[in-house]
Amino acid sequence: MTDAQASPTDSVAGSTLPGPYPVGTYAAQLKQRLLEFARVQLVGEVWGFRTSRARVYFELRDARGALPCSMWRSDFESLGTTLVDGVRVVVGGGCDYYPGSAVSSPSFTFAVLELRAAGEGDLLAALQRLRRQFDAEGLFEPQKRLPRSLVPRTIGVVTGEQGKARDDVLAGLRRRGWAGRLVWAFVPVQDRHAAPRIAAALRELAALEDVEVVIVARGGGSLADLLAFCDETLCRTVALLRTPVIASVGHHTDRTLIDDVAAVSCSTPTHAAEAAVLIDCRAARTGLAASARQLERHGRVAVLGRARTLAQLSRAPAEHVARHRRHLHQRLRELRASARRRVGDGRRLANVHLVVLERKAGVARLDRERRLTELSRRTQRLASTGTDASIRRAADLERLALALGAHDPELALARGYALVEDPEGAPVTSAAGAVAAGELGLRFHDGRVRARVADLTDPAEDSRS
Repeated sequence: MTDAQASPTDSVAGSTLPGPYPVGTYAAQLKQRLLEFARVQLVGEVWGFRTSRARVYFELRDARGALPCSMWRSDFESLGTTLVDGVRVVVGGGCDYYPGSAVSSPSFTFAVLELRAAGEGDLLAALQRLRRQFDAEGLFEPQKRLPRSLVPRTIGVVTGEQGKARDDVLAGLRRRGWAGRLVWAFVPVQDRHAAPRIAAALRELAALEDVEVVIVARGGGSLADLLAFCDETLCRTVALLRTPVIASVGHHTDRTLIDDVAAVSCSTPTHAAEAAVLIDCRAARTGLAASARQLERHGRVAVLGRARTLAQLSRAPAEHVARHRRHLHQRLRELRASARRRVGDGRRLANVHLVVLERKAGVARLDRERRLTELSRRTQRLASTGTDASIRRAADLERLALALGAHDPELALARGYALVEDPEGAPVTSAAGAVAAGELGLRFHDGRVRARVADLTDPAEDSRS
């Protein structure tokens, strides 16, 4: 060492090692020694590729070990090469060491000066072979044929307890307005123990009858970080489950085997939560409330319309009866008016007939009186002549005159009798006819009067009394 050695009192008691030396001196000597190593070419697979403002960083791996590598960004971009995890490359360069300081950490890296692609990595080739094997066995289809509920009541979630994926799932479910029950299964999501723990958690959640769908969520990372989700046993477990599994592992560009065998593959945990609840519950509740109000409004309108129709139908019989009653009343008024006209016409005609009959009766009476007078004169003349034949003739004529006088209706009326007539002036000769006529005309020797039949007495009762 070029720098002064520390005081012996600072050394470890009983130690035979030289020193102690200042750590900066040793770090500088280590860097110098590493830089003296020969520049070499290495071959391996790229994992964890990332960039910074000045350099690009990645790990170079194979089955026996790994080495951190870095390269100036300007040199890398000048190559025109795109690196993704799992790509096999050949790099040339040498060891480099940053000794750090009191405020920064040291770091070792293999400084890459040359780089070229060497073909597909062994790990990616193995994953591709396993993917083709699953496809040939039909393991990509069973999960996709499982029916999924539009709004599951219970959702199982397999994820890391401290990861951001947990919060993303909750945010996605809140965005959907979902208010069901969550069953969490917190497991490791990145190491050699992760795959069996994830498979066990999936089996336990699928065994719960209430769980309708299971979400497997993990944030982004390199393909090496996501290898647990390419485990053959885990993928076969997912394919054989009777509960739909929604996989959300990595970012948009990541594709693991569990994405192929799951029912649905999503790019983010938030997207997985939205795929688990296919309907926006908040919008659906708003739509249902609007539909309920609309149905209520339509129902009210329909009920009012039906009530109006029923009211109209209920009024129809009464209106029909009233219409027929008005019609019948009108017909009755017309009949009464017609009857009154007929009765008036008949009465006027009867009066005319009466006047005519009275005139004819007067003429007949005058004619009878004239004939009786003529017979009386003839009788007197015959009596004055004194012949027997003439006397007998005169006596016969007198008897005839007396007989004619006895049958004269006017004489009968003068003795207190009356002639009963109906409203048309026809003689009424029976009590039944008088009842049928209702109104009668009584003719006396000195005039006519009108009468109305009030009662009918049975002649048989009068005879028994």
